[in-house]
Amino acid sequence: MTATAEISRAAVSRDAQAKALAKRNAAERRFRAYGIAAIAFCFLAVFVLFASIISRGYTAFQQSHIALPVTFDAAVIDPDGKRDRTTLFQADYAKLAKNAIYAEVGVDPNNKPLRKKAADLLSRGVDVELRDMVLADPSIIGQTKTVEVTAAGDVDALLKGAIDRKVPEANRQLSDQQLSWIDAMVQKGQISKSFNWTLLTAGASSQPETAGLLVALVGSLYMMLIVVLLAVPFGVAGAVYLEEFAPKNRWTDIIEVNVNNLAAVPSIVYGLLGLAIFINTMGLPRSAPIVGGLVLSLMTLPTIIIATRAALASVPPSIKEAALGVGASKMQTIAHHVLPLAVPGILTGTIIGLVRALGETAPLLMIGMVAFVVDPPKTPLEPATALPIQIYMWATSAERGFTERTGAATIILLLFSFAMNAGAIYLRRRFERRW
Repeated sequence: MTATAEISRAAVSRDAQAKALAKRNAAERRFRAYGIAAIAFCFLAVFVLFASIISRGYTAFQQSHIALPVTFDAAVIDPDGKRDRTTLFQADYAKLAKNAIYAEVGVDPNNKPLRKKAADLLSRGVDVELRDMVLADPSIIGQTKTVEVTAAGDVDALLKGAIDRKVPEANRQLSDQQLSWIDAMVQKGQISKSFNWTLLTAGASSQPETAGLLVALVGSLYMMLIVVLLAVPFGVAGAVYLEEFAPKNRWTDIIEVNVNNLAAVPSIVYGLLGLAIFINTMGLPRSAPIVGGLVLSLMTLPTIIIATRAALASVPPSIKEAALGVGASKMQTIAHHVLPLAVPGILTGTIIGLVRALGETAPLLMIGMVAFVVDPPKTPLEPATALPIQIYMWATSAERGFTERTGAATIILLLFSFAMNAGAIYLRRRFERRW
């Protein structure tokens, strides 16, 4: 009986162990499934986000143009025949464009309603396009040339499928008469789509078809240069001092705690700080990249200090001890051995900080970088805007055409971010040393 009982107890014990093991294995499988599901959800969310942005913005990289035979009437452009640049600049080029579209669609010049509908097929910036042609080559005055001018935003939206023809005419942006004119010109090959260089070479405009990102690109470039020139050297120097030279006492502990806290401060607080110090106290110009660069430098500085300290701390102590053992000074040890080995981590932290600064909006709003600027700034002291601010302004605009421009600007901002992150990965692998 005793042997039989022991055998039964052993069998029960084995069954219990098997059940416990099966339970642990099931729990492990569930945990793995949760992890895979979480990763899949993240990838799905990123895919949906990018698909939404790209589907909404890729059409902005193409713009519709209308080929029109324009008569550059000397009586309108240069009645004196002196080719004075001021006279050429102030001529009524809109009249030339309107006469060309009237003749093309066959509108009676005395029919004002039809004249307005015909003129609405052209962008309001068509006069600037014709003016630039004349200023670049005054010899075309008096000639009739077929030139491609920008179509109106509604025409462009129709050709891209953003306007539904089935909508009743009273609720549609384009009338039936305008649709018939557009269809006729499309059949004759007068309307075509080409790469929208205006998106990259033009400044602010109230019309979506003539609005561009040039001012925002230049403004962001100036600000990033200022951040690189100020935040990077000061951040690295501060991190080296705190990590290698500063005595370990209460004051350095306070500094370290404050540096860590500053990295978590909301960005709008830095905007308030910049508004109070750089604009109100120091009198720097509002909406200028110099102020935006200074604010973003203050915001990026804690991130660079923390990343640099972590990179310095990751260097094995044996490297320092070996350098000191052969007679190198502490400064030589840091400059010749520690810093070169910490470069990958420093570069990674720096570029992460720069990418964050590139996409900041709140602090720039506080210092007034929402100005309507047509011409790009020549210096960091002139008014400008930035890519995230331009996206914000276009997103809040009521014009339909600015919706796709918002998506296009977001795509460009993401491309800059991806490029900077790719650069960080490359530099990290390029300078990384294994020991």
